[in-house]
Amino acid sequence: MTTTDSRVARSARVATVVAATLARVALGALWLHEGIVKYHAGFGRADILLVVQSAASNERVPGFYRAFTRDVVGHVPTAFGVGVPLLEVSLGIALILGIATLPVALLSAFQLCNYWSADQLITQYPIMLALSVAVAAFASTASRVNLRTSLAAVHQLKKSPLAIGHHERRVV
Repeated sequence: MTTTDSRVARSARVATVVAATLARVALGALWLHEGIVKYHAGFGRADILLVVQSAASNERVPGFYRAFTRDVVGHVPTAFGVGVPLLEVSLGIALILGIATLPVALLSAFQLCNYWSADQLITQYPIMLALSVAVAAFASTASRVNLRTSLAAVHQLKKSPLAIGHHERRVV
C-alpha cells in the first residue's frame, strides 16, 4: 500500500466516523426535540387516553396493538403520559452523548415502530427510523466520538506542553 493509498483509506475511515457520529447526534437531537415539545405542551394522561381511543377505532392499527393499548396503556395512562416524554428526552441525551449507542438506537427503532403501530406518524418519524437503523448498524463506528472519548481528549490537551496556559515549574 502506498502512502497515498493509506491517506485515502484513513480519510475514508475518518469520513465514516464523522458521518456515523453526525447521524447519531442528529437522531439524538430529534428525540430531544420530541420530548421537549411534549413537556412544553403538557403532554400527559389525556394524550395517552386519546391514543388508546384512536387505536380502538382505527382499522389501520394492528389488532395486537389495539389489545396492548386497551389492556396495558389504557390502565396506566398517567405512567405512559410521564414515561413517553421522559423516554424521548433520555433517548436524545444518550444518543447525543454516545452512551450505550447500540441498545439506545435499537430502543429508538422500537419506539418509532410503536408509534407507527399506533398510526401516530409525523413527518420526521420515518427519517428517525432510518437514522435509528443506520446508527444501530454502525454502532461501534457511531460510538467512537462520545462523552468519554471527548473528555479524555480534553484531559490530554490540558496535559500537553502546547496547551494554552501550560506552565512548567522549575525548581532552582
